[in-house]
Amino acid sequence: MISQELTTQLAKAPTPGDVFERLIEQLEAQKSWHLLFDALLAQSKLKLGLATLKPTSFEDVPAALRPQFEKDYATAARVVGTALLGQKDITGAYPYFQAIRDLEPLTAALKAVPLPVTWSEEAQSLIQLALYQKVAPERGVEMMLKLQGTCSTITALDQIFAELPSEARSRCAVLMVRNLHHDLLSNLSREVLQKSPLAMPPKTIREAITGRDWLFAESNYHIDVSHLHSVVRFARSIMNSPADLALARDLAEYGSMLDPQLQYSAEPPFDDYYAAHQQFFSVLLESTPDEHLAWFQKKLDAEPDAPDRALIAYVMVDLLARRKLLKEAIPLARTHLIGADPQFLAAFSELCRDAGEWGVLAEVAAEENEPVLYAAAVAAQCHQPANRSE
Repeated sequence: MISQELTTQLAKAPTPGDVFERLIEQLEAQKSWHLLFDALLAQSKLKLGLATLKPTSFEDVPAALRPQFEKDYATAARVVGTALLGQKDITGAYPYFQAIRDLEPLTAALKAVPLPVTWSEEAQSLIQLALYQKVAPERGVEMMLKLQGTCSTITALDQIFAELPSEARSRCAVLMVRNLHHDLLSNLSREVLQKSPLAMPPKTIREAITGRDWLFAESNYHIDVSHLHSVVRFARSIMNSPADLALARDLAEYGSMLDPQLQYSAEPPFDDYYAAHQQFFSVLLESTPDEHLAWFQKKLDAEPDAPDRALIAYVMVDLLARRKLLKEAIPLARTHLIGADPQFLAAFSELCRDAGEWGVLAEVAAEENEPVLYAAAVAAQCHQPANRSE
């Protein structure tokens, strides 16, 4: 029930505008933020000469007044969302910032909140917001790893991984690689020291397994092999972090030592799963990647099936692009990917743009009957410095 004090104040207000001014003051004092949102928009509609019975609705806002109401709506949402964040109510603030398509304050708040130490409804809400709503996916991964462990985190991340921006995929993959690498190295170290108490604790997985084939005797393993398979796959998305790619290569090297029955295959070129991933990470890590690129080229040349050749070529183009070897990536993509996947033309256009190969793009656009793309390529070619008349 509305308090007697408030009803008295509103009844004494001399004008409709004063009614809402006094209401807003009271709601702010009471920290009734959700009601404040409605009151602010009712005030906006009153100023615009509109009915105030449906304060948040756009249905009764004429086109001429819509820009001002949209501005007032965004201001009210930001005011209320910020107030809720000030009270640490991140999930309560979410609808307001989502409505104005500005999730940065929520992302910052989620990154600043301490990791929960026990499972609770609040922790579940934060994970839902951070991970499943993709507001701060890496923070959601951290929370899930701490509260629910590797298995549940992999399952959750798998559901949204392809939908994340590349930077977020990379950050999430780094967290998964570091977590699994730490656990695997700890398990290996424990077994090594149990057998050789005087041995120095290994500092890397490679150091732990080198010369110790007995670690893998009788199909032995030291980490859940399905977790290993998934995390190594995630690791292909790691960008600009050689140290973490090196950890991923360590994981792949360990996987390659497992009993073949424990090495699950995947689509080409990852049918020999861990061997292929060792080559993949080595392309990105080694100063001279030619030997490792040649490994993929050999698979491409030997593959009789056209769809599988396209899969291999796609991985090679990705690796070449990440190594800035665009001149090598473009003919490979033109040969194997343009015809296999019509949607790849957009990515091919970006490759040609980054390499300055507008002539190649024009040729492909003509072949694929894309007149607008052809015109764009010709226009860009005309504006290249080398083609300008003196």
